Amino acid sequence: MDMELEQKQAEIIDELVRRASTCNGEALLPIIIEATSHPSLFAFSEILALPNVAQLEGSTHSVYVDVLRLFAHGTWADYKCNASRIPHLSPDQILKLKQLTVLTLAESNKVLPYDTLMAELDVTNVRQLEDFLINDCMYAGIVRGKLDQLKRCFEVPFAAGRDLRPGQLGNMLHTLSNWLNTSENLLGSIQDKIKWADNMSEIDKKHRKEAEEGVEEVKKSLSMKGDIDSRGHKEIFGEPSGVMDYEEDRIRPKRRRHPVTR
Repeated sequence: MDMELEQKQAEIIDELVRRASTCNGEALLPIIIEATSHPSLFAFSEILALPNVAQLEGSTHSVYVDVLRLFAHGTWADYKCNASRIPHLSPDQILKLKQLTVLTLAESNKVLPYDTLMAELDVTNVRQLEDFLINDCMYAGIVRGKLDQLKRCFEVPFAAGRDLRPGQLGNMLHTLSNWLNTSENLLGSIQDKIKWADNMSEIDKKHRKEAEEGVEEVKKSLSMKGDIDSRGHKEIFGEPSGVMDYEEDRIRPKRRRHPVTR
């Protein structure tokens, strides 16, 4: 249900609650009928919780409290099971109760088979069902979904919430508590993994630094060895000037040796 529809529904509820708060007994019946027939109202717990409405219990008009409970928590199937003791519903009330039935079905299953919907809504054919889902549910803004004619199902990613049933709040709190515990455990696991990753990063940095230092040591060692080899070569072969002396000595003319006279 979008924000505009929620705002409109809140305004309708406030108006009906204000009017119902000033009435008692039989004067409440038209307000209950109006609330359960209104095309834009899908929540009834506020009206049901009014003290003067609760006072209808045990009176000749107590069945109208049952009507409110039916629209707050029940379905079309519930009405059929109790039709003998509940006032006859108008066409607008029947339409609304079937809309509410779709919301209830969508609470537990986001893929609703056509066969299930037709049985729960007393619809006799697919065309009638699809017209109802499009015109009275999706266009009304209470559900968003997709009709899959090939698979014969209604996919419902979103459905408006209904009034909480008695005991449902406790179940919801239990579910939320379990979810919170699971989330805390997951968060702890994620934090442990982050710490492990940080430690591994530090270890990697340390190893990289050690490797770089090792490379530098090898470079220094190779450089020192090169200097030593160069000095040794000079000591073995002498300076270039020595070579020049040798060359000069080699090209100097030799004296002719005269034969010795005996």
